[in-house]
Amino acid sequence: MGRKVNVLGVGMVKFGKPGASDDYNVMASGAIRSAIADAGVKFDEIEQAYAGYVYGDSTCGQRSVYEVGLTGIPVFNVNNNCSTGSSALMLGRQAIEGGFAECVLAVGFEKMEKGALGSKFADRTNPLDRHAEVMARVQGFSQAPPAAQMFGGAGREYRWRWGTKRETFAQISVKARKHAHRNPLAIFNNLLSLEEVMQADEVFDPLTRYQCCPPTCGAAAAILCSDEFAKKHGVSRPVWIAAQAMTTDYGSSFGDSMIKMVGWDMTVNAAKQVYEKSGLGPEDLDVIELHDCFTANELLTYEALGLCKEGEAEKFIEAGDNTYGGRYVTNPSGGLLSKGHPLGATGLAQCAELVWQLRGQADQRQVPNAKVALQHNLGLGGACVVTMYRRD
Repeated sequence: MGRKVNVLGVGMVKFGKPGASDDYNVMASGAIRSAIADAGVKFDEIEQAYAGYVYGDSTCGQRSVYEVGLTGIPVFNVNNNCSTGSSALMLGRQAIEGGFAECVLAVGFEKMEKGALGSKFADRTNPLDRHAEVMARVQGFSQAPPAAQMFGGAGREYRWRWGTKRETFAQISVKARKHAHRNPLAIFNNLLSLEEVMQADEVFDPLTRYQCCPPTCGAAAAILCSDEFAKKHGVSRPVWIAAQAMTTDYGSSFGDSMIKMVGWDMTVNAAKQVYEKSGLGPEDLDVIELHDCFTANELLTYEALGLCKEGEAEKFIEAGDNTYGGRYVTNPSGGLLSKGHPLGATGLAQCAELVWQLRGQADQRQVPNAKVALQHNLGLGGACVVTMYRRD
């Protein structure tokens, strides 16, 4: 690691349903303004901007930043599927760490369409073709949305290996709604019972409708800076990035395991790098925002991050070790399942939640005495970003 990188300010807008949101540039500029105000800086102090989005024309990042100021700074557009926001964050971190800038902006946004995700280009190679080949070989195709088949298939593989109950996966959705109930920026604030989750329409075994994240519109942003810049602005104890790593697919991703195809090895190795770089381990964590695009992925990620041993996720969930009063609080924001999943914004919304937690500013969601936080953001295709945050 080079220079220390601080998260000086964060901001996000309330997430909403497709067709009921502002345009992307309005959402993004709202998040940027909130992050700037939170950081206590002026726009003309920002030297670079990294803008993440998946669905949109080229240079949407510029159009969003232009809403806030026209200072001629470089604006880099980033698209890394569901880990886009964290990829923008990582590029900003590297600029500060490497000494190329003192203060940068990372913003993520998405204006999504209704319904399941689909490919926009039918006249070229699909970047998920190798993932689809694994699925075809291992379990075949159904009429369910492709992402649900992939992550649902991974959940089914896990369930068959360890004898895990379907209700265990559903409990994750119940927990997500309890957490989102306390988050005014989440798309879903209403509670759900286990019976309601289990009785909802099945999308792909073991997933019902309430176990799949909704298409969402929204934006989030973060201001990153050096120690010198933070001190100049009178901030003595900012949240800082203790370690960060990105991994992409390995040869093992394309074997005969749905679990590995949806990112198990990417997560395991990214987490390992972060633990080694930070000198911290799972036992040091207080609060975690992880990529719960489907309940199956949250369950798998408990084990991949080392929060519990392989095969023990069911016991971990039943003991309440994934929520308040247990060993860890996972997804206090409500996660992708209930806060929502605007693809480009998700990684930066996770960052915002964890910064608020470490500052003690999470209101009813506050994890007591939180000092160390971990973020996990996963995109098929593939990229996994794991980030460790601390506050001294």
